[in-house]
Parts: sequence; structure tokens; C-alpha cells
Amino acid sequence: MRDFLKKIFSPIIWGNLLAIGAATVVLIFLLWQAMSLYTHHGEKIEVPNVKGMLLEDAEFNLRKNNLEAEVVDSSYNRDLPPGTILDQTPDNGKFVKSGRTVFLIINSREMPTIIMPDIADNCSLREAQAKLKALGFKLGKVELVHGDKDWVIDVKCGGRHVAAGERVPIDVPVVLVVGNDVDVFDEYEEEEDTIIETLLDISELPDEENILDE
Repeated sequence: MRDFLKKIFSPIIWGNLLAIGAATVVLIFLLWQAMSLYTHHGEKIEVPNVKGMLLEDAEFNLRKNNLEAEVVDSSYNRDLPPGTILDQTPDNGKFVKSGRTVFLIINSREMPTIIMPDIADNCSLREAQAKLKALGFKLGKVELVHGDKDWVIDVKCGGRHVAAGERVPIDVPVVLVVGNDVDVFDEYEEEEDTIIETLLDISELPDEENILDE
């Protein structure tokens, strides 16, 4: 028993234990420092506002602040140049760590297209205009030709015929070719008015007998 106690309280054993403990503490400290450097613990960078900038300018601005940029989606705004930043995540004013990626949505560099509905020889001018506006088409000047009045006879885009189901660029004006002839009903009314006027004129003529008597 006495020999066992001597071994337990031996300076060599305690020295080794203290050395192991010290090494463990140092290792934990080094690991904590390494993790802090890797995760940028305690570091805060304010995300700049890059909305409205062109992509190249936004990437430069973010890199200058030790942030990364990544385009994740695109949308279309006809009032802004292609490549303009429409939205960002995280939003400007948020605080993040160095190296954080800011996700960007940009204005599409390619003009989107829309499928042309079946309107040629299928609806009136008013109906066609309402349908096209609801779908987001840009309407051009109406082209008048021989045909039924206010009836859509053809559809043109960029100077060429466009068939139903064909894709059309959203910002290219759509020209509706519409008939401009008088309606059959209107022609009938005009003809009827002419006949009535003729009959009235005849009724106002003097009688043949009165003319002879004179």
C-alpha cells in the first residue's frame, strides 16, 4: 500500500499529468484561435447597397468590402439597362462576416418573349387590345385595310406576320391589321335613308294634272 501511494504521488507522474494538461490547454487555445480566424468570429461588415448598379460595379463594390457576389436569378424591367441589380440578399445595412456571399438578382440581358394568343380573324379590335395588354404586349399603331370594320384580320410584329402560338419579344410593338369598311347594317341604313329622301323629293313634285291645267 505504501509503495502504491509513493507511485501515485511521484513527482514524475504529476509532472507528466501537468505537462499533458498544459498541452491540452494550449491545443484548445490554438483550435479556438483557428476557428475564430476561419469563421471571422466577432467580425462585422455592413453590406453595401448595390441595387441599381450594373453587375460589374456591384461585384467591384462588394469585393472592396471583402464580400463575394453571386447571381442567382434574373427578372425583366424595361425601364432599366440589362445587367442592373434589382435585388440583393442580405439586404443593404445588414452586418455579416468577411467573405460572406451576397446573392444578386439582375435585370435580364435578354428580352423575354410572350406567346401570341389566337386573335387574328377571331376577335374585334377592342377585344384584341384588351387581351394583348393583359398579357403584357406592347401595342403599336393600328393598320387599317379593306375588310369588316373593327375586325382583326392579321397580326404583325417587326414588319412580318405573326401566327398564334409564336413567341414575340415583349418590347417589340404588335401591329393589329384591322378592317375599315362600313358595316353591312350601316350600308343598309344609308341606302334606306337615300330611298326615303328620294320618295320625299318625288312627293313634293307638282301634279301632272295641275301642270296641264295651267
